[in-house]
Amino acid sequence: SDLQKQEERGELLQPLIFVLLVLCSVLLYFKVSLMDPGFVKSEEEAGNSEEQSMVIPQVPSNIKMRRCGYCMVKQPMRARHCQLCQHCVRRYDHHCPWIENCVGEKNHPLFIAYLSVQLVVLLWGGRAAWSGLYFEQSWDWLRHNIFLLMSFLLIVIFTIVVLLLLISHLYLISYNTTTWEFMSHHRISYLRHSELENPFDQGVILNLWRFFC
Repeated sequence: SDLQKQEERGELLQPLIFVLLVLCSVLLYFKVSLMDPGFVKSEEEAGNSEEQSMVIPQVPSNIKMRRCGYCMVKQPMRARHCQLCQHCVRRYDHHCPWIENCVGEKNHPLFIAYLSVQLVVLLWGGRAAWSGLYFEQSWDWLRHNIFLLMSFLLIVIFTIVVLLLLISHLYLISYNTTTWEFMSHHRISYLRHSELENPFDQGVILNLWRFFC
């Protein structure tokens, strides 16, 4: 049959891979959205100062952990209270409206994986939409292809957004800094009082290794 011939030629493999990528993207979305991004809990207060100084020895010793004025827990270094989540988040990066959750210590690597898979899906979908467009200068052609054309333009917009977001995050990760620290450097006490511009930077390779591994 035609289906068997297509299978023998490998023409069914690409649609299958695309569907699996879409499924993987959806699963990653729900995982990143629903998981704990690294909420600071009261039982974690003991030993946090020792742990932080052991991991990041360059941070000035005169900077002490402060108590959050909202949830009343002691904030570890690099943590911040999120008004939308009503929690302090360890290694806070930002609150993402796409996933309706904070991006923090626990879900940041998965967030990068989600963006990467989403980018591949968008590029693949854009290529498929473009291959189906055959331009003609007539209203009849536009009427029959308006949906495909709008889909392609929407895919292009989302691809640009996701690509820029992924590049910016990888850049910040390579310097071991977060979006919040990058945007609010002069308002954060442990950065403002540090002799180094970024006391957490340990080199691109080690920064990437510690983040992903």
